[in-house]
Amino acid sequence: MNSIIPTPIARQPWGVLIPLFLLVSFGAAVLYSAAGGSFQPFASSHLIRFAIFLIVAGLMALFPRDVAKFFAYPGYLAVLVLLMAVEAVGAMGGGSQRWLEVGPIRLQPSELMKPAVVLALAKFYSELPVGMVGTWRSLVPAGVIIALPVGLVLMQPDLGTSLAIIFGGVLVMFLAGLPMRWFMGGAAAGLVVIPLAYFFALKPYQQQRVTTFMDPESDPLGTGYHFSQSKIAIGSGGLTGKGFNEGSQSHLNYLPEPHTDFVFATMAEEWGLLGGIFVLVMFGLILAWGLRVARQARHRFDRLLGAGLVGTMFFYIAINLLMVMGLAPVVGIPLPFMSHGGSSMMTNMICLGGLLMINRWNRLRTGDGIA
Repeated sequence: MNSIIPTPIARQPWGVLIPLFLLVSFGAAVLYSAAGGSFQPFASSHLIRFAIFLIVAGLMALFPRDVAKFFAYPGYLAVLVLLMAVEAVGAMGGGSQRWLEVGPIRLQPSELMKPAVVLALAKFYSELPVGMVGTWRSLVPAGVIIALPVGLVLMQPDLGTSLAIIFGGVLVMFLAGLPMRWFMGGAAAGLVVIPLAYFFALKPYQQQRVTTFMDPESDPLGTGYHFSQSKIAIGSGGLTGKGFNEGSQSHLNYLPEPHTDFVFATMAEEWGLLGGIFVLVMFGLILAWGLRVARQARHRFDRLLGAGLVGTMFFYIAINLLMVMGLAPVVGIPLPFMSHGGSSMMTNMICLGGLLMINRWNRLRTGDGIA
């Protein structure tokens, strides 16, 4: 095969690139249908954003380990400053203040914070002496690294992104080997804090989302509308779906946000169970490749960073799929590589770029690759 396929092409990580290309292409087809059979405005911008961030991911893959570690803390601090700027001069949208606008560019800094927290914590624990892992020195600084952006993001307010930052950060802490009793204690404290947070920290609309999740049929035309229409769309698809561009729920505007948060429901109505299985298999291949890259890494920094980036993508996928099936509250998290949205594409392609970077480090270690 090496004599037929040029070496630079054969060396590419096709184990992740092929399912990624298939998933993005399938997402573009679903967005084409969601727009009523038109590439504008969803499918075209979806493909353009993917192409741009694919180049970004490719450039990230060229970074040496020392460069990645050097920018860990400065990058985290830079994104933290951007989050502060959001509170001061951020643009409003949908009742939330989450974006910075610079000319035609609209940036959501909270999305950048997800990989930034993982990178900062991977550097912190990779340089922490093993003897300090079980002491407060391994807990307090990491807790501050997570708490500062979470507090700023909750002020926007954006519960879904806050949970994603916490998930990625806690996952790195767990893999770093912190004592299990600390996580059990944190879980117990969470059970106490959750009711208090519900009454005193959540906005009224966020409280409604939680109560609707507990009993979605109590208000099917109000707060439970998203759940009801999503489940109708998924269930009506059956085994093979109604056919491409034949989804009545999205075309007749019954399904809310058919191109973003509920794009999986749009897909399931037209492509059925088979389409859903295809999407899950593609995601499974991408995540399995990422875990394999993290396991093969020799350096502690590489392993923690790789696993944290995979965990960040997994959180996106799991919460969105649970949400559209009525198994989790609506928290506004899009489906990676399929939903229309530049911020989501940016975050997940950065995560993928980080994994490509670690994969390159692994190959250089084994002598398979060029620096």
